[in-house]
Amino acid sequence: MKWVRANARPSEARVFEVLRAGAGLMIVAGILICLAPKAVWPCACGCGVFEVATPSLLPTGTGARVWTEWDYMDQNIDWHATTPASAGRNNDKKLETNFVTVGLQYMFNRSWGAMLEVPYWERNYKGAYSGNNQDVMEFNTNSIGDIRLLGMWTGWSEDMSTGFLFGLKVPSGDWHYPPYDRDTQIGTGSTDLLLGAYKMGYLPVTVMDRPFGWFMQSMYDLPFAYQDHYKPGREFDGAVGTYYNFGVVGPLTELAPMLSFLGSDRARDHGTNADPRDTGYDKVQIAPGIETMIENIDIYADIEVPIFQNMNGYQLTAPFATKLIMSYTF
Repeated sequence: MKWVRANARPSEARVFEVLRAGAGLMIVAGILICLAPKAVWPCACGCGVFEVATPSLLPTGTGARVWTEWDYMDQNIDWHATTPASAGRNNDKKLETNFVTVGLQYMFNRSWGAMLEVPYWERNYKGAYSGNNQDVMEFNTNSIGDIRLLGMWTGWSEDMSTGFLFGLKVPSGDWHYPPYDRDTQIGTGSTDLLLGAYKMGYLPVTVMDRPFGWFMQSMYDLPFAYQDHYKPGREFDGAVGTYYNFGVVGPLTELAPMLSFLGSDRARDHGTNADPRDTGYDKVQIAPGIETMIENIDIYADIEVPIFQNMNGYQLTAPFATKLIMSYTF
């Protein structure tokens, strides 16, 4: 996104202002902790939350943007309800995934645009299939995931700070890999309706003649056509966060630390090939991150750490997840 630049300051004054900004960010973070959403819905592996969490890819003008995103998650902790559980209660032992997404966004004018996201997943799974919890087998697979096609309407406000998204997720991902259960396949095999919205603005806290920014995002995923007696649970993911842009710092055109809170709520899966007992959950995560810009290249990175989890049955969770986005604006 485009940031408002401030005039250069003497070095002593800038150090003082940076300290003030850090204190202000801590205050805002505390406020957001109190306001963080309780449950807001991702896929059985928890990847749906990657679809929100940063304003990096939100449009600020006409034209095109291309990007690549890398997410990583290693689910190796067994969890039941709101606490860790014994690994012996779950035949799944490890689910490690690298998620790589290539995306294209084009705004035809200041009101209408379109977006295409093509994911590619590399997955390592360890589990006990023989009925003996000691006989753990390992499987590796990789495939294109479920492609997402979205339209965007940003005509609500002149500055494009409010937007609505609508589209489809198509069943392009592999969901036939024999060793995997349906809820751990790369693809869901379903066609889903996608509905989302976002809002950006500024907080009444000003440092170095510029305010703290804030943003909210949400995405609702409703499967309506599914295959082979497996219907994934509907899901809703949301994010609320704040950022402060220091402007030009050394070779960087912009430098903006961020703090986000991510909420996820996923319903149980259904069908004879599903496992309703051990699917579905509520989750809240905290995600400190940073965004930088050099000319037309935007780089964003964060780490996402769970602060609340309520899992149905026994499921694998990850101690953290990471995200890295690099985009180029034409």
